[in-house]
Amino acid sequence: MPVHYIDFNNKLVPEKETILTADNRAFRYGDGLFETMRWMDGDIRFLQHHLARLHEGMHLLQLEHPASFDEQFIRSRTAALINKNNLEGQHVRVRLQVFRDGGGLYSPQQNTAAYVLSVSRLDSDDVNHRKIGLIVDVYTEFRKPTSELSKLKSANALVFVMAGLYRKKKGLDDVLLLNQEGFLCESLSSNVFIWYDKKLYTPALSEGCIDGVMRKVVIEIALDSGLDVIEAQISPDIMNEADEIFHTNAIHGVQWVMGYKQKRYFNRISRMLQEKLQQWPMDSIAKAES
Repeated sequence: MPVHYIDFNNKLVPEKETILTADNRAFRYGDGLFETMRWMDGDIRFLQHHLARLHEGMHLLQLEHPASFDEQFIRSRTAALINKNNLEGQHVRVRLQVFRDGGGLYSPQQNTAAYVLSVSRLDSDDVNHRKIGLIVDVYTEFRKPTSELSKLKSANALVFVMAGLYRKKKGLDDVLLLNQEGFLCESLSSNVFIWYDKKLYTPALSEGCIDGVMRKVVIEIALDSGLDVIEAQISPDIMNEADEIFHTNAIHGVQWVMGYKQKRYFNRISRMLQEKLQQWPMDSIAKAES
């Protein structure tokens, strides 16, 4: 069986090789961040947006030298890793985990950032997600706390793990999480959009959802298409009245939700946005904000 490689601090090593010690802070405390990105057509889609979020998170966690994780570095290291694993010409999931190096208890001994970069092959078109649609439910056992840390893609993810166990037990495609006040937050791995009364709603960042890269892109596309987009506090009761619900993330783009309990949804808006996404410039938001 071919050896699969990862990139650990600028060295390509076999995936099964031991690289972390028992005092690793990501393992002990969830002291780190990650980005999940999609490589297609020889590049990472919306790389600038991923790095902007990563840099903001590193600043917030007081990790040193976030600028060292720039476009040239991530692009070149990812290309080298894809080449090493013979994945050229494929659609690839790219995961970058950045964590605080060194030891210490809750108080770190240092703030140097270390990283692990990994790649894996993806289905190139995600036909099942786009055409069949997702069956979802609302997960209520544990709620996601709301703070400035909520928008980060943090290595601390126990609420998501417990929700994932519920999803698996119930045989669902996804579940929606609530924030500490009982309002809609996000799904297991996606932001949530709801088409209701001819307007597009999504939980505001103040509601505790991840500051999703694809969330930003879809909002930009929706506004460009003349849709009203409202970032708001949203009761889960809206799921019984909505015309459409869809999820967005950097890997699958736009995923249509087909059903929630006995409720069934249309997919007109989500299909339109997914089609426009295929031609959308990868740096559109970055140019608009520069």
